[in-house]
Amino acid sequence: QVQLVESGGGSVQAGGSLRLACEASGVTFSNYAVGWFRLDSENEREFVAVISRGGGSTAYADSVKGRFTISRNNIKKTMYLEMNSLKPEDTAVYYCAIRQHSTLWEVFTQSFMYPYWGQGTQVTVSS
Repeated sequence: QVQLVESGGGSVQAGGSLRLACEASGVTFSNYAVGWFRLDSENEREFVAVISRGGGSTAYADSVKGRFTISRNNIKKTMYLEMNSLKPEDTAVYYCAIRQHSTLWEVFTQSFMYPYWGQGTQVTVSS
């Protein structure tokens, strides 16, 4: 049974930092590309950051580029999202997601391509 458990959300002031973590179980984590998404104002899952199976390829939404960093530890079966210089517009529920894939370098930015999701963690940034 695949399970993704997120942690690290919370409330911070603008300019602050948070680190989200997502631990996977029930899978061979190194076989999965992973990503972070957040709910937008229309309740759609918006792409934030993704990383390939091997960790060598990443992609970021323009709105977070230079502020957020995605990483993974395949031994710990955990993915991370380091969020710096947070802005009020970063306020959202953040979700981790994983997708099994054959290549080590491909990344996937569209939410429908991910079959497994975490429960979500709230991030609130006040001005």
